[in-house]
Amino acid sequence: MFTLFAAETAEKAGPAIHIAPSEIFQLGGYSITNSMLYGWLSAVIIILLLTWAARKISLKPGRGPLQFVEIGVEFIINLVSNSLESREKGLKYGPYFVTIFFFVILNNWLGLLPGVGEAIRIGENPLFRPFTADLNGTLAAAVVTMTLVQYIAIKESGLGKHIAHYFNGSLKNPATYLFGIFEIFTEFTRVISLALRLFLNVVIGEIIIAVFSFLGSVASPLTALPFVLLELAVAGLQAYIFVMLSVTYLAVAVKHGAEHDHDGLEPAAISA
Repeated sequence: MFTLFAAETAEKAGPAIHIAPSEIFQLGGYSITNSMLYGWLSAVIIILLLTWAARKISLKPGRGPLQFVEIGVEFIINLVSNSLESREKGLKYGPYFVTIFFFVILNNWLGLLPGVGEAIRIGENPLFRPFTADLNGTLAAAVVTMTLVQYIAIKESGLGKHIAHYFNGSLKNPATYLFGIFEIFTEFTRVISLALRLFLNVVIGEIIIAVFSFLGSVASPLTALPFVLLELAVAGLQAYIFVMLSVTYLAVAVKHGAEHDHDGLEPAAISA
């Protein structure tokens, strides 16, 4: 993301704004973009930070970064527990969503570091670009998340009942199949929705910071600072929304599966 120092590399005609990632080099015939490169670097940093935090966490409340991790973990586990109406399931599946939450929020925050964006270039292209500022990156995160949601829903309800909840009606009624196909299609739109929401919020913040950095010229640290601070809050909010929607999708799928289980209906025997 554009940082406080982005204006130093901005062109005189206007702020430099890149929506699409740029190729940095080729590896085995595959194009490695600046968002992929920074995504790998961010992943290493996130793994090291969370591994360090996990080793330091104890029964005694921590301080500083440890307290942030502890609060985040407890918050997401409570979110999963409340959505699934089970503390046991919250503790069972919560760690998956905790991982997603920290992956998204830390990627967003790491994109605000000095040196990310226009500050360092290779030729005409920025060397680093935030992973979540690339639609390919947010789409990959959304696909992995929704695949996890489907896996947990099938594990909780069973494959038959999970499929049956899409076709909730008489199998003799053609409308049942029509609505069922529409419901399945909705799952794919959720992937796109998650990806676009995260991507657009990060990119819009990137553009705003770039514009005010350019307008501030030599005073760019002062003109861009309020928007950088705002983006820190927005980054956290978007990580929460990403996880909250994913957990909601899971809760809806599990609830529907449980309703079929409660009614004692087999998928092949569903009737009006």
